[in-house]
Amino acid sequence: MRRPLSILFVLFALIAVSANGEPATTQKGSAMRYSEIPEGAYSVVAEVRAKPGKERELREATLRLVAQVRAEPNNLVYFLHEDREAPGHFVFYEIFASQADFEAHNATPHVQSWFARLPELADGGVKVVRMEILGNRTDVRR
Repeated sequence: MRRPLSILFVLFALIAVSANGEPATTQKGSAMRYSEIPEGAYSVVAEVRAKPGKERELREATLRLVAQVRAEPNNLVYFLHEDREAPGHFVFYEIFASQADFEAHNATPHVQSWFARLPELADGGVKVVRMEILGNRTDVRR
């Protein structure tokens, strides 16, 4: 039986865990501080669930994306997570330099190839929540 898991709950958990100011690792393996994330960066939380019996196949197909997406020139952060209590439930946390960079990411051959496999592997499509990063700098006036 699937345990419902809100994308926002996962996002808040990620924020709570990362709020200590430790550097995030970028695609080049160097450390990026939160203050280095450019103003206007575009963040996304997305989730996809495997069809019953397709968990392993979706996991393998999705894991292949990690290195490819992190190598994209304007990808700043890309994490793939799997629900420990519901194998086959994947959550992505992504930050791109801009919305245009996120849209370009979705048009890359590796992402398009992954999308093409979803009808066979996923229970429905990808649910995407487009987020705005708040409080990233101490000089933010909101």
